[in-house]
Amino acid sequence: CTVKYSGYLGNWNKLFCSNGNSKYPRLMKLGKDITLCGLEIGLLSMTKGEAALFILTPEYAYGQRGCPPSIPPNTTVLFKVEVLDFIDSEECDAFFELTYEQRDRLPLEKVLKVAATEREFGNYFFYKQCFKIAKDRYKRALSILGRSSSSKAEQSQINASKLLLFLNLSLTYLKLEHADRALKYGELALEMDQRNAKALFRCGQACLYMREYSKSRDFLARAQCIQPFNRDINNELKKLA
Repeated sequence: CTVKYSGYLGNWNKLFCSNGNSKYPRLMKLGKDITLCGLEIGLLSMTKGEAALFILTPEYAYGQRGCPPSIPPNTTVLFKVEVLDFIDSEECDAFFELTYEQRDRLPLEKVLKVAATEREFGNYFFYKQCFKIAKDRYKRALSILGRSSSSKAEQSQINASKLLLFLNLSLTYLKLEHADRALKYGELALEMDQRNAKALFRCGQACLYMREYSKSRDFLARAQCIQPFNRDINNELKKLA
């Protein structure tokens, strides 16, 4: 979860910890990065966007010894917290503890859910402009979807998940200024859906970046035919001209 927090002693008059000045608080894992018992229990009761005040008695905070020199023994502390975002990674964690043979025996629904969670992590890091980490998360999700399918229906579900990841990777590589790789993943998306306007747009952007103007015009014109009123596509065509 991503949390803004401030910890106080006494009657809200002595601040001993805070990340309130951080523009992008880091993603923290319950039980690993957040180990204060009472705070963990409190956070598990909250939803995204919720703010709360918690009064933690010593047995739910720093115990009989406290945490010298900041926190005296047997001290009740107060926390002001706000949950900015969270991702449920329980099934993901369990999945990566399995052997490859055990993973192959899992139902497809569980595999798709794990891949979707990895993509969610990728999206989180993308919006924080951590593009390299986002790229690695998207690729990790793709590796999960490499299993063979037993039916056309299953393969269709796998392909739908892959398509989203190809589009994510294409955009991420554009942000990383690796236009050739952006084009590669855009074209992989088009192999699954030839009329995907977003994939055509990404390919057009990549080619424009590489100064392959004729190819860029072809991709963007095809995208415009599908979505003639899309402002981004039309602006990219103006840039090309």
